[in-house]
Amino acid sequence: MIGDSEKQRPHARLDVWRDAMDLVVLVYAHASRLPDTERYGLSAQLRRAAVSVPSNIAEGAARRSPAELVRFLLIARSSLSELDTQLQIASRLGLVEPDAALMQVLDRTFARLNALLTSMESRASRVREEPAPYESPITNHQSQPQSHA
Repeated sequence: MIGDSEKQRPHARLDVWRDAMDLVVLVYAHASRLPDTERYGLSAQLRRAAVSVPSNIAEGAARRSPAELVRFLLIARSSLSELDTQLQIASRLGLVEPDAALMQVLDRTFARLNALLTSMESRASRVREEPAPYESPITNHQSQPQSHA
């Protein structure tokens, strides 16, 4: 059973998750500066994309499989790219001024997420390269294709 302590939650130990949570707060503040006409448009899109990032990191960290973690980290990175694009759209349309603090946290989250992905993917490839403990070291010649010359 999970208690009230964040130390028991695997995602809470990840720096990238904490950055993503900070990013959500900044995005909500930034989105509130958009015109009311964007309440159900770009503002809602920004918020959904931002919330998706830490949510997917948390879901992946809760899985027992490194492959599942990588899958959810990739989804989080996709949401982060979506968020970055939406922020640029808002800025290019002149709906809101760019926010340096927000962009700094966005960049840091991207960097940490990419670093974690690289680490997990290299770990997963090392595991795949080693034979499974139940595999026989003896080659089964009968399963080899026969050449008929």
